[in-house]
Amino acid sequence: MNLQRPNANDATRTANRSRSVVPGSGLCSRCLDGCTGNCEVFKASFRGRELIYPGPFGEITAGGDKDYPVDYSHLNIQGYALGARGMPEGVVGDPDTALFPAVNTETEYGWNIKVKMEVPIFTGALGSTEIARKNWEHFAVGAAISGVTLVCGENVCGIDPKLQRDSKGKVVSSPDMDRRIEIYRRYHQGYGEILVQMNVEDTRLGVAEYIIKKHGIETIELKWGQGAKCIGGEIKVNTLERALELQKRGYIITPDPSNPINQAAFKDGALKEFERHSRLGFIDEEGFYTEVKRLRNLGFKRITLKTGAYSLRELAMAIKWGSKAKIDLLTIDGASGGTGMSPWRMMEEWGIPSLYLHAAAYEFAKMLAEKGARPPDMAFASGFSSEDGVFKALALGAPFAKAVCMGRALMIPGMVGKNIAEWIKDGKLPNTVSQFGSTPEEIFVCYEQVKNIVGSNEMKNIPLGAIGIYSYADKIKVGLQQLMAGARCFSVPAISRRELMSLTEECAKVTGIPYLMEAYREEAMAIITA
Repeated sequence: MNLQRPNANDATRTANRSRSVVPGSGLCSRCLDGCTGNCEVFKASFRGRELIYPGPFGEITAGGDKDYPVDYSHLNIQGYALGARGMPEGVVGDPDTALFPAVNTETEYGWNIKVKMEVPIFTGALGSTEIARKNWEHFAVGAAISGVTLVCGENVCGIDPKLQRDSKGKVVSSPDMDRRIEIYRRYHQGYGEILVQMNVEDTRLGVAEYIIKKHGIETIELKWGQGAKCIGGEIKVNTLERALELQKRGYIITPDPSNPINQAAFKDGALKEFERHSRLGFIDEEGFYTEVKRLRNLGFKRITLKTGAYSLRELAMAIKWGSKAKIDLLTIDGASGGTGMSPWRMMEEWGIPSLYLHAAAYEFAKMLAEKGARPPDMAFASGFSSEDGVFKALALGAPFAKAVCMGRALMIPGMVGKNIAEWIKDGKLPNTVSQFGSTPEEIFVCYEQVKNIVGSNEMKNIPLGAIGIYSYADKIKVGLQQLMAGARCFSVPAISRRELMSLTEECAKVTGIPYLMEAYREEAMAIITA
């Protein structure tokens, strides 16, 4: 494992003064009285709890960078020169038919009523963080025109400044939730869907009842957790009035904005922001089944579940209970995760890393299937950003894994496209972009494709961040087609665990994927000894 430096990271905007660092603590080996910083201990000496989180909030996403003993890079993809699987019915694979552009990257999930996606990826939950709110138009339109599912995350109604509630505290109007749903649906092309995530606060607020009554949303997602943190959703609030308002709505706000000491600190300018936290969820088997039944009785066609990097016990619960409840998709998010608002040390040091968690998920699902039960369709999440990772995840979890959930990787193109629009407007295109042109038509290789989808008249309303996401999804699709063709898998269901090999014996032990010198050895020996 690489040297870890828990006392300094770019995410927390800190750095060690010394080139020599104590591995266990991250402290400089020689701490100088009079040092001007800027390690985490130094900065926390006057900014305290602010150092728990990456920053600046609302401007960044952050991903844990701990180097684990085994990860997805320890798997390689097999390539073959024999045969073709997953060809359309009645088509025999040969050099004229088994062409990589003909590879079908469509996937589907759902117990009975399926949802199809053009590419086997979808967004992580884009909820109440500032990054999600201010970039929503780019994210939503981009996902819609790319034919992938968009997950609207937790607490959107709860933090809506214009939220209206009835006498029982239930939501009766949430303009921000309305906006989010309507933007996606306006450009929906028939593939993917928008689904809404629900935590403890959302349940109490009556979000499920609101979105199905007003919008007819077909899918709702229960949330147990995520890979970035083992506590509830969080945001930061930079005004006292807003902090008090959210506290009145029932949220946990720290430091307590109603405390005169904290109000004085905010007035002094020392306390610059408050944190809004969600409550921890508590699960039990019968309660889970009861909630799923309640949501189905409300009219939801599909119920999905998002779980995080908890212990193997919770993973087994999610898979077994999900099977018995016939949930439509189980998203399993491993450590270390990426987020717009999670405690940095928690992101670095908490939870089961992705490859370990996903390997166990396959193992548990296979055990259920062998007993005659049907495991829920699964999606793997945490740290994926390229087509090789998508292929590996689908293969590792085959035949149960149907898609990959992407967080930061699907957000970045939206932000890049948005910024390109601003740079063009201000005449400040950086060379990294201007080398390809000075107009959107010249810069975005997929511009005409998007124009063909939405029409010439509508193109003026498409934000450049959406074109960015479409371009990125197209790159994933084409790259995946090439990898799948090389592995002679011409459709997503044709991908199996045999398409992978472990580069180390430790990886083989963790995943059950054969060590590369053992993979296909029996077939090889049969040929050699014949």
